[in-house]
Amino acid sequence: QVQLVESGGGSVQAGGSLNLSCVGSGFSRYDNLLAWFRQAPGKEREGVAAVDTAGMYTVYADSVKGRFTISRDSAKHTLYLQLNSLKVEDTAIYTCAAGRINSGSWLASDKYASWGKGTQVTVSS
Repeated sequence: QVQLVESGGGSVQAGGSLNLSCVGSGFSRYDNLLAWFRQAPGKEREGVAAVDTAGMYTVYADSVKGRFTISRDSAKHTLYLQLNSLKVEDTAIYTCAAGRINSGSWLASDKYASWGKGTQVTVSS
């Protein structure tokens, strides 16, 4: 059974940075994607960034492109999300996920079967 535990959230001012981590265990050999999602109060869950398990390809939502960077350290079983130039609208609970994709969008939540509990990111003006 896959277990994912996020950390690194917090409160920052607009323009600041945070680095989120997600430590995983029990991955299925069929999983080929890792991703970060976020959900703000009253809004639907949004895919933020994804990376294949080989670490060769990445995908970003347009809203974070150029500001956020997803990466992974397979030796440490850890997924990262570096958040730079944060905006108030980035405030949300950030959750990591593991899944498998054969086709379609890497940022679609239905591709992911395993989820962490999330870490809160709050950006103030």
